[in-house]
Amino acid sequence: MMTFLFWNLNKKPLERLVADLAELHEVDALILAENEIPTHVMLESLNRRDDFMFHQTHSQSEKIVIYTRFSGDFLQEVFDSPRLTIRRLRLPEREEVLLAAVHQPDKFHWRDDSQSQECGALALKILSVEKQEGHGRTVLVGDFNMNPFEAGMVSAIGLNAVMTRALAERQQRKVQDREYPFFYNPMWGHFGDASEGPPGTYYNRRSEHVVYFWNMFDQVLIRPALLSIFRNEELKILSAIGERSLVTTRGVPDRSVGSDHLPILFSLDL
Repeated sequence: MMTFLFWNLNKKPLERLVADLAELHEVDALILAENEIPTHVMLESLNRRDDFMFHQTHSQSEKIVIYTRFSGDFLQEVFDSPRLTIRRLRLPEREEVLLAAVHQPDKFHWRDDSQSQECGALALKILSVEKQEGHGRTVLVGDFNMNPFEAGMVSAIGLNAVMTRALAERQQRKVQDREYPFFYNPMWGHFGDASEGPPGTYYNRRSEHVVYFWNMFDQVLIRPALLSIFRNEELKILSAIGERSLVTTRGVPDRSVGSDHLPILFSLDL
């Protein structure tokens, strides 16, 4: 089992909290967005235990940093841009997986229709890399700055991310005689009070008529080829590190302690 943690740090010096999370959950791959912590500071915090050694993987991406507990030789760059990195994850005696991490433009600077079109560009890039690598065993994680129900996430020419395994297992759908492969988006199941843990990953209260309050901007999407090694019960939105809470008494992200986003944790049976 390989454990992944994604967290948008909101440009804050949270290296001790990150290290605590990594140690508590025995994280193998740590994926950070909006990270301004110098590499040597992060590694010093992560590697405070002799038996728990992290390495920073090389990337040209400005928005995404990845640290791993295994050699960077097993996580090689395939594509890098300021907001997207795609890596070839090739562990000994395991099938190769494409790990893609993204930080999409936010709603304060981009309109919804622009965000949607950017998802289309992202989908095309992933398809291009999958064709180049000869397989579609892809996991896409990051801060999409969009909810699972928004057009860019669900449209065929966007990420085509559906809410159930049964739909994703159909592999693809056809629109106007063009075929579009599915992603499975398990984050749908973590919305609202019926979910285990917080009802979203980002809270935003605004004085306007249409407000969701809780948003699910931080998501992990799984291609159908990886469904057999992905367990829904291993996917969690984290609201605490041991006894230390990351949310206020009202249950929203506590920016005085951590980030304005909550971290997400998931595993693949590699």
